[in-house]
Amino acid sequence: MSERGLVLGRHEVWPPVVLAPMAGITNVGFRQLCREQGGGIYVCEMITTVALVERNPKTLRMIAFGDAERPRSLQLYGTDPETTAQAVRIVVEKDLADHIDLNFGCPVPKVTRRGGGAALPWRRRLFARLVTAAVDAAAPAGVPVTVKMRKGIDDDHLTYVEAGLAAQEAGVAWVALHGRTAAQRYSGTADWDAIATLKQALDVPVLGNGDIWEADDALRMVAHTGVDGVVVGRGCLGRPWLFADLEAAFEGRPERRLPTLGEVTRTMRRHAELLVDQFTAGARNPARGERDGCTDFRKHVAWYLKGFPIGSELRRALAMIDSLAELDDLLGKLDPDAPFPVETLGQPRGRTNSPGKVFLPDGWLASRDDDTAPEGAELADSGG
Repeated sequence: MSERGLVLGRHEVWPPVVLAPMAGITNVGFRQLCREQGGGIYVCEMITTVALVERNPKTLRMIAFGDAERPRSLQLYGTDPETTAQAVRIVVEKDLADHIDLNFGCPVPKVTRRGGGAALPWRRRLFARLVTAAVDAAAPAGVPVTVKMRKGIDDDHLTYVEAGLAAQEAGVAWVALHGRTAAQRYSGTADWDAIATLKQALDVPVLGNGDIWEADDALRMVAHTGVDGVVVGRGCLGRPWLFADLEAAFEGRPERRLPTLGEVTRTMRRHAELLVDQFTAGARNPARGERDGCTDFRKHVAWYLKGFPIGSELRRALAMIDSLAELDDLLGKLDPDAPFPVETLGQPRGRTNSPGKVFLPDGWLASRDDDTAPEGAELADSGG
């Protein structure tokens, strides 16, 4: 890390904050909304290597960035070194992104049961081949490659230190660790001690991920682990101003945002407007674009309004909007002076679930040195 922040290829990142890619969330509109709050790296939704290589139309539409969005950060999911290298070469040759992050953290059963995501680092030779293939394919254009992973499959099958060292040897720009195993999913608390262990083991920068609900959590993680930066996921859902707080925190400023309901509604309106612009761009039918943008916004309503005193009927109506006019009408019925519900600070947001069995391919744990790409593990659809 430089004196001012993380170095990512030709780019200096300040504050040292990364928005984690989240399926159905981190599209162009949401990323722009967050970028308007503060600096950092904002990663688009996950793109699968095979879908990119096969020129899947939906995937190609998802690789979209704002005109002023720099660096353009793209996360790839893949399980085959050759396919991953092909995908990276496409990114490089067509100048689709300035930064590539590799996904080895997904704990979803449909991914791990095929040997992908958080299951793949267990096959250490395959992991090393895949990361090396990506770095080598990106190197001629000077595009940096990073890795995001979990601690391992479960507490009996931890891989994070060995995988981190392999990624470093391959030439990645940094390694990000979510302090949970695949078996934990999004339950319990993140293991910041594991993040500290990885930081001590590596020479390349290490970023920490897990349980950053407030800006001061990021400062506590840095103090506890020594990491060079933080990765934020669920903590910003319905709270894009968290990135303003994070910038203030890393600059040593005390201010933190506690917006009134009126301020929150203005942010909601801006978010919906950005999504409508995104879905309307290039659409043959602008009315359809507005409807699709408003439909995409619906999932965010409950996160924005968490803790505010709003009746269930109005909440339900806001979660069913089809137009900006309808949104304006409903937002106008809220009390703009209602104070921010401070009791929600520090509380988990988004997905929370129980630990569970990690589904793996037959014989997956039997050999750590099998570097054969798992059959059928490549996903045809991007976005998670």
